[in-house]
Amino acid sequence: MSHTPVTRALFDEVMMPNYAPAPVIPVRGKGSRIWDQNEKEYIDFAGGIAVTSVGHSHPKLVATLKEQGEKLWHIANVMTNEPALRLAKKLTDATFADKVYFANSGGEANEAAFKLARRYAVDNFGEQKNEIIAFEQAFHGRTLFTVSVGGQPKYSAGFGPALEGITHLPYNDIAALEAAVSDKTCAIVMEPLQGEGGIIKSDPAFIQRARELCDEHDALLVIDEVQTGAGRLGTLYAYQQTNILPDILTTAKGLGNGFPVAAMLTTERVSKSLGVGTHGSTYGGNPLACSIAEAVIDIVNTPEVLAGVNAKFERFKAGLDAINARVPFCEEVRGKGLLIGCALNETYKGQAGKFLGAAQARGLLVLIAGPNVIRMAPSLLIPDADIDAGLAILEAAVRDIVEA
Repeated sequence: MSHTPVTRALFDEVMMPNYAPAPVIPVRGKGSRIWDQNEKEYIDFAGGIAVTSVGHSHPKLVATLKEQGEKLWHIANVMTNEPALRLAKKLTDATFADKVYFANSGGEANEAAFKLARRYAVDNFGEQKNEIIAFEQAFHGRTLFTVSVGGQPKYSAGFGPALEGITHLPYNDIAALEAAVSDKTCAIVMEPLQGEGGIIKSDPAFIQRARELCDEHDALLVIDEVQTGAGRLGTLYAYQQTNILPDILTTAKGLGNGFPVAAMLTTERVSKSLGVGTHGSTYGGNPLACSIAEAVIDIVNTPEVLAGVNAKFERFKAGLDAINARVPFCEEVRGKGLLIGCALNETYKGQAGKFLGAAQARGLLVLIAGPNVIRMAPSLLIPDADIDAGLAILEAAVRDIVEA
């Protein structure tokens, strides 16, 4: 079989122009390091956008993939399968939930969650109860429904009329939330920490009040844990650090460590509104994806790994504070667990992409969360030595810009 030479130029020839990837093409990874076509090594603080939760080519996941790959990849959802049932049981045992729906991405899980919230309200209270309250700067996916609920107009602009019945409020603004909720509200949708919106933590009182308002108005609290879940913030799910329980929770990204898999979790009471035929997914819950996710949960959901996430945050924060003391570039270090943001100071606001490029050129992968925040979301298992080495590269990259 002949092979077309693969270069970055081939992307421009054959791929849609909705991405602008870097000139380098990674070809393999191990742990928290990857290598490109020229064997240049990179330390990975990006984690595939908070996805590679246990690192690249984890031996347990490779073994699981091989084992399941020789058994069963896919089966029509007129039947169930063992990995899906085992994964669902692990998720319900570890969370508030009684029932699970599997999908392939965070956007799909959120699409299902928002449809369920509206369907539940119609089933129990009538057609007029359909309004969704969401928050400015939120990100919930790229489908038309999820960009409509998301609070970043740049993602919905140009795609025709947005869905109706969606209100966006300032995040963490309790007074605005109290004023907006009514008996027409079917759901309040929030991230426990806004990721794409700039690594903004929620105020515990804000989440608590959202829960109370949902209870008072027969609305559902939908917690989007696509980015914060699967151990990213130091508990299996971030809501477990609060005093509340959601009605619906969505999870993806780190759940599959790069294999496309997502889940919507909910209670017995709410689940009844997605009866037979109301919603579905061809690939959702396929045995290959679920076997991988099950192995990820087995690795991540241990006291040692979750405690390690919090310890690694402290190491990152101390290191970033030390860099900033020597080369001021950062207004504040934000985040929790291994979802970390450096908000750029006034001098460098709007230039997060420039810092990303400088880091990449020196062999470090980072992310941005908007134009003003450098974002880091590495493997939950990243060794301390890789944290230290990566921060040293980051400091050199920062100096490239600050001292230019």
